[in-house]
Amino acid sequence: MLFRSKLLTVLPAAAQAHVSEQGFVLLLPTGVYTAAGVAAVSLTVLALFAVPAGAIRALFAHRSLPENDLSRAQQATSLISLGCLIFVLYLGYNGPRDPLSNLMPLSFWTLGWVVALSLTGVLGNLWHWINPWTGLYRLIGPIQPRWSLPAGLGLWPATALMLGFAAFLLADIAPDDPTRLAQFIALYAVATFAGMILFGPRWLHHAELGHAIFAAYASLAPLRLSRGAGIGGPGWRLLADTPAPAAGVFALTLLAVGSFDGINETFWWLGQIGVNPLEFPGRSAVVGETLIGLALAFAGLLAVFALAIWLGLRLSRSDVSFGAAFGWLALSLLPIALVYHIAHYLTSFLVQIQYTIAALSDPFARGADWLGIQPFRVTTGFLNSIDAVRLIWTTQAGLVVLGHVWSVLLSHRIALRLFGDGPRTAVATLPLSLFMIGYTFLGLWLLAAPKGA
Repeated sequence: MLFRSKLLTVLPAAAQAHVSEQGFVLLLPTGVYTAAGVAAVSLTVLALFAVPAGAIRALFAHRSLPENDLSRAQQATSLISLGCLIFVLYLGYNGPRDPLSNLMPLSFWTLGWVVALSLTGVLGNLWHWINPWTGLYRLIGPIQPRWSLPAGLGLWPATALMLGFAAFLLADIAPDDPTRLAQFIALYAVATFAGMILFGPRWLHHAELGHAIFAAYASLAPLRLSRGAGIGGPGWRLLADTPAPAAGVFALTLLAVGSFDGINETFWWLGQIGVNPLEFPGRSAVVGETLIGLALAFAGLLAVFALAIWLGLRLSRSDVSFGAAFGWLALSLLPIALVYHIAHYLTSFLVQIQYTIAALSDPFARGADWLGIQPFRVTTGFLNSIDAVRLIWTTQAGLVVLGHVWSVLLSHRIALRLFGDGPRTAVATLPLSLFMIGYTFLGLWLLAAPKGA
């Protein structure tokens, strides 16, 4: 994981805390927790054979609410976000060199990639509020696009960008270096705004990664305030909208990236690529292996999921097309991807948010105290307590199990739309349910596995 790697290489005290935390995890009865989690998901699958279809529909029912025009407020917050982006880019080039003191990496990785993305599954699409381009575009508009995007483009560009971003996150030699990250973000910001100028705002819906990721996880939120406003069971928004082409593949990409982010740290993976986990040579020594592993994780997940869908269609003897079943049912994996993202980064967040608060109070690392929080000390002492580590790990494990149960129920609700009522629905999703049970074991194993990178 990026943040843990950073702590290992920068702060000896933090490295000791990380080792102690993992050592405590290895002392916990993780096998019992894993068995209980897998059993909970398995029982959910079995229950679907007996639960009435109406009960599943009721779980994802929603009530319409009055729509609100939030465009003016979102334009204002977009301009504020643009100002913040310019400020952190300046800090990336001219601020402190330590990634733990510079707001460029802390704001991007901690506040953006971890906090905002995790909250969007509960609060809705926060990207509508923090997108730094839409406010400026509306301010200087209207702009007549020079070209139009191809019909049926869907999320294929965003999927390619997601894989590229994952390569930067996992394989780049210093993704948290302030200047290196600032260059990456500045280039992306200019390219994105140029795309909007040339192709219009629709560019964001197809080829802007932030829009795609946040929209995917926002489809799980119980509340929607803008177009099609309503409140209901988590996931109702996903059922209310027709997915864009390649939306299912994009959902699988999110899951594959999150899964390999965890696998990439384990003793098991380091052993596969011939690296001694106790003498990790650094990211630069394993760039090629990491990229190959990422590609294999993506291709393998895609193949196994496709096989599960194909088997379900064969077992149920349904006339639903493979493409329709694949595209819709892949979206049911979004809860797994979201909760694993939260669980995976929880420990690092508890440390990194402290550094972020300190950097917000003293962004130029000159001894300022803008927030009036001094004396302020970053602590990792809670990672040296078995009780605290047990609480953190059981929270992570509980999130993973909850996400898989959520996905099983959501997949069954989607299957009711595709296959109708009756036993055919449960039969059609049985291979997918077995896939989710197996993924439960994988997710819990990743939380408990020894890590060395």
